[in-house]
Amino acid sequence: MSLQEQVISEFQERYDGAPAYVVRAPGRVNLIGEHTDYNDGFVMPMAIDRATWIALSPRNDGQVKLYSMDFNETVSFSLGHFENNDSGWLEYVKGMAWVLKAAGYRLNGWNGVIAGDVPVAAGLSSSAAVELATARAFAAISDVPWQPAVIARLAQRAENEWVGVSCGIMDQMISAAGVEGTALLIDCRSLETTNAPLPPDTAVVVLDTATRRGLVDSAYNERRSQCEEAARFFGVAALRDVSLADFEARAGELDDLTRRRARHVITENDRTLAAAEAMKAGDAVTLGKLMNASHTSLRDDFEVSSDALNSMVNCAQGHAGCFGARMTGAGFGGCAVALVAVDQVDDFVAHVEQCYQQATDLQPNIYVCQPTNGAELLRG
Repeated sequence: MSLQEQVISEFQERYDGAPAYVVRAPGRVNLIGEHTDYNDGFVMPMAIDRATWIALSPRNDGQVKLYSMDFNETVSFSLGHFENNDSGWLEYVKGMAWVLKAAGYRLNGWNGVIAGDVPVAAGLSSSAAVELATARAFAAISDVPWQPAVIARLAQRAENEWVGVSCGIMDQMISAAGVEGTALLIDCRSLETTNAPLPPDTAVVVLDTATRRGLVDSAYNERRSQCEEAARFFGVAALRDVSLADFEARAGELDDLTRRRARHVITENDRTLAAAEAMKAGDAVTLGKLMNASHTSLRDDFEVSSDALNSMVNCAQGHAGCFGARMTGAGFGGCAVALVAVDQVDDFVAHVEQCYQQATDLQPNIYVCQPTNGAELLRG
């Protein structure tokens, strides 16, 4: 039984009838362009075929009542009064309701069942999937027009201000606006998107290290403030506005730490734009080299990799069918991503699993992913 069918079945059992609506919103894997989004730069994510699903029907008392199949708990809250109780996954739902109401939308209550198969804290944006599925649910049941870029901005605000993670716009934007069959080049300043199809005969493989990090408690916010400090030094709104030539001309004036942080962001933006051109040309070799260079920069200049991630990337890069591999997501744990020749995927997966286990004594989780659509209303 698919996850969609499970959510519908659970809803029917709990609420004695079929749901009026079913919505889904995907997680994502970022192919290249890491820690560039909050610097107004360029990213290249794709929505993956793992998602958060919600089955729901309206209620008329201004309450949201939601059963989580993943956590086996029923929760409820009022749309008339929002309070952050630091209650885990529910805060992403409440935060989305809070920000939609603050933006002036009139929200109706609902009964729902929620479940997802995006691995949590793996760097695949399970939180954005919850936020955008929640937004899609409110759009179905309330007077909220579905405008992906507008909703993504609101979801980002919910995560920044309600949950307390200073994330950029990428995760919410790709979960809102993903396109089946292609990655998206996203300009994080304008939110303009350009389709970036995978090179022919390649597959994207997500390599979960089975190690986890908490974004709120990690060095993520510290990295963001270091980037802001570098932008102030160059007198620009964001590091996106600094060319490599401008950086190199003045790099000697920066302290070592700020210089390395800025160098990563500036070179990563260039790599991401070059990757889009490589994808347009169907050039898997160049794309792979850019992914490898991205990992080196994240490891050495931005210092957000980990021993487990480095081991995983080394195992992936050591296989003949791998064009390139890098850590993906905020770092400090979670996942790597690899571009692999499609006819060698099975052998690649077996090789990486064995290599990584031998290196770390950890059992990885490996997913061959397809690019999917962003948040959708699938029933009702």
